[in-house]
Amino acid sequence: MLEPSTFFHRDKDILGGQPVFVGTRVPVRILFEYLEAGDSLNLFLDDFPSVSREQAVAALKLARQSVFDHARAA
Repeated sequence: MLEPSTFFHRDKDILGGQPVFVGTRVPVRILFEYLEAGDSLNLFLDDFPSVSREQAVAALKLARQSVFDHARAA
């Protein structure tokens, strides 16, 4: 089981409390914006070298899990 606080956190003193990757000031939403725009994970990581691949993949895995956890059965 992934522990989200290992990979990202919120702090009201960092970007107004937006979730950011631990050890950075990079908002997690930027990863999703890149992917929504059709950009690759590698491009995101190249543009934000302070974010590790492990952190980015953890965000995607947790988002995927959230979808499965909240999907209603038909």
